[in-house]
Amino acid sequence: MQYEYENYDPSFPDQPVVDQYLPVWARLPAFKSKPAFIWAEDNLNTISTTHLTYEQLNNSVDVISTQLLFPLQRGDTVLILCSPGLDLVKVIFGCQRAGLLTVPIVPPHPSFTNEKNYYHLIRVISQTKPKAAIAHPNYISNIKHYISSSHRNNNKLAHMLQTLQWISTEDIKNNNIINSNSSTFSYNGRKPDEVYLVQYTSGATAIPKPVLVTTGSAAHNVRTARKAYDLQPSSTIVSWLPQYHDCGLMFLLLTIVSGATCVLTSPTSFIKRPRLWLELMSKFSATCTPVPSFTLPLVVKRGGIHKGTLPINLSNLNNLILINEPIYRDSVVEFVHTFSPFGLKSSSISPSYGLAENCTFVSTAWRYNEETFPTHKKLLPVARLEQQEDMEIMVVNEETLEPVEDGVEGEIWVSSPSNASGYLGHPSLTREVFHARIRNTVRRCFLRTGDKGIVKGENRYLYVTGRIQDTIQLQNGGKIQPHYIETVVFNTFPKLLRGGCVAAFKVLATVVIVAEMQRIEKDLDEGILRSVSEGIKESVLKKEGVEVGWVVLVKSECVPKTTSGKLQRWAAKEKLLDGKMKILMEMRFGKDVMRIKHDVVRKVELEKNGNDIHGSVLGAETRSSLISHL
Repeated sequence: MQYEYENYDPSFPDQPVVDQYLPVWARLPAFKSKPAFIWAEDNLNTISTTHLTYEQLNNSVDVISTQLLFPLQRGDTVLILCSPGLDLVKVIFGCQRAGLLTVPIVPPHPSFTNEKNYYHLIRVISQTKPKAAIAHPNYISNIKHYISSSHRNNNKLAHMLQTLQWISTEDIKNNNIINSNSSTFSYNGRKPDEVYLVQYTSGATAIPKPVLVTTGSAAHNVRTARKAYDLQPSSTIVSWLPQYHDCGLMFLLLTIVSGATCVLTSPTSFIKRPRLWLELMSKFSATCTPVPSFTLPLVVKRGGIHKGTLPINLSNLNNLILINEPIYRDSVVEFVHTFSPFGLKSSSISPSYGLAENCTFVSTAWRYNEETFPTHKKLLPVARLEQQEDMEIMVVNEETLEPVEDGVEGEIWVSSPSNASGYLGHPSLTREVFHARIRNTVRRCFLRTGDKGIVKGENRYLYVTGRIQDTIQLQNGGKIQPHYIETVVFNTFPKLLRGGCVAAFKVLATVVIVAEMQRIEKDLDEGILRSVSEGIKESVLKKEGVEVGWVVLVKSECVPKTTSGKLQRWAAKEKLLDGKMKILMEMRFGKDVMRIKHDVVRKVELEKNGNDIHGSVLGAETRSSLISHL
C-alpha cells in the first residue's frame, strides 16, 4: 500500500490540538482517499477490512460534533462506552470537536455479573459525574433492560445509569452530510489549556485513578512521539491495543498528527489468534507497531508461524515499540532470532517508556539504524537522557528529593509539557505527584512516576527497574523487584506455567508466589503439583537468594491483569487473602504463613458492614489499603 504525497514538511503544519490536523489533511488532494484508519476483523482465519479515509473521518467528526451539541452543551462530561472499532474513533474525535470532556472506558457487559467491572463503572460515574453516555443502540437496549429488571431491588448502579442521558452512535451519524466546511469557521473544540480527557490509570499498582489530560498536553505528547519514532505520512501502524486509554488511545492521535495510516483490531482478536498481528503487519507492510513486552514470548510460543496461509513478511518494520516495562533482553533476542528469517531487523526494536500521568509517551531508547543496546541486570534501556529544550528526566532519591548520581537507583521524575494536570478529585495526591520539586532548587515542577530507575553508561541510558510500590523488602534488609522472582518461577516450569501469569508479593514477613497452571486436558496429580511448588521454592532461593514461604498454584485466568496485560499484584494479593482464587495446590513453608489468613480476615471484617453502594466502593478501597500493609 503506497501513496505519494506533495508538499509535506514534518514540522508543518503543527496545530495546537490534534483534532485540528484532520481538516488540514482532508483538504489535501493526496489525502482525500488515503485511509486514516483501517479496521481489521478476523473471521475464521480470513481478514475482512473496513477503510476510513481522512476526508470521511473529518466529515464524520463534523457531523457527530454538530449532532452532540443538540442534547449537550460545550463543556459537558460524556462517558464513552463503545466497543473497539471505527465508530469509537469517530466518537472520540467528534467529542473533542464538540468541546466535550470525554471519559472513554471499556464497556462492561451489561449484565454486570463481573464484580470488578461493576465497581469500576460505579467509581467512574461517581468520580466524573457524566451528563450522558454514548454507546451502540444494542448496548443501550441491554442497559435499559438491566435498569428495569433491577428497579425493584433498589440497585444503586441501575439508578446511576438511569440518570444518564443515553446517546446512540446511530443517532449522531448522518451519512447524507458529505461536505465539510469546518475550515471556514472558528474552531470551537477543546482549547489547548482545557481538559478534554479523563484517562484512568491502568490499575497495575493500585485502584485506577482518573487523570486529567488537556488537549495541549496530548498534542505535545504525540508530536514528541512522532519525532522520536520518525513517523510520517508514508508510515503504516498496526495496533491491537485497547483504544480507550494510554498507548492505544495515543496511537489514534499519533496517526492523525503524522498523517499516517493505522490498522486496528481488537485485543480479543489478538489473544484468540496471535498470528493475526503478524498477518496484519505483513498484509499492510507495517512500518510501526506498539505492543506490551509480554507479546514477544507469547507470539513465539503461540504465533503459529508456519500454520497460516498468509506468508509473514516483517521487512518493512522500522519500529517494534515495546511498552510495559521491565523489558527483558532475552525475550527480545529470542523474538528477533525467531523472526529474522521473515525480514525482521534487530534495528527495529524500540524499547520505550510511558505512563498515563504523562499522557502516555515519555521516551524511547531507539535510534535509527542502531542494532544493539546495552543491558542492566538483564533489562534493556528505555531512554537516552539527552539534553532537550522542553523536557527533563531525572532519577531522584525518593526520600531526600535530591538527584542521584548515574549508577545509583532512584525514582524517575519527568518534567514536560506532556505532564497531565492531576488526578480528578484528589488535590493532595495531585500536589504530591504532579508538583514535585528538587530540594533546594528553583527548578520547574516534576511528575513523580513511582517507577524505579537507573542511568548508566556514557550515553546515559535510562533503565526502568520496577515500581516502588511493588518492591519486596527482604528479611535480610535487601530489596528485590518481584519481576525477577516471577521470571525465575516461569523459567523453572515453562511447559506447566502460563507466561506472564505469575505474581510475587509479600504478606507480613512472607514472600508469596501465585502461579497459573497451563490448561491441560488431564488433571495433574497431587505429586506433580507438589513437585512444582517445591521446585519453585528451591529455584528462587538458588537463583535470587530469596526465601519463598507460600506457593499457590491456581487455575488459568485467576491472576488479575489490566486491560493492557500488566500484572495487578496488589489485586492478586487481595484476591488470595479474600479466598477468591481457584487453588489447585498450595504449600506453606514459613512459620508466619499460618497466621496470615486469620489476621487478614479479622481486619477485613471490620470494614465489611453495610450494603450501601458507596459504602461498598469505599469498602473495597479500604480493604485494598489494609491488605497493602500486610
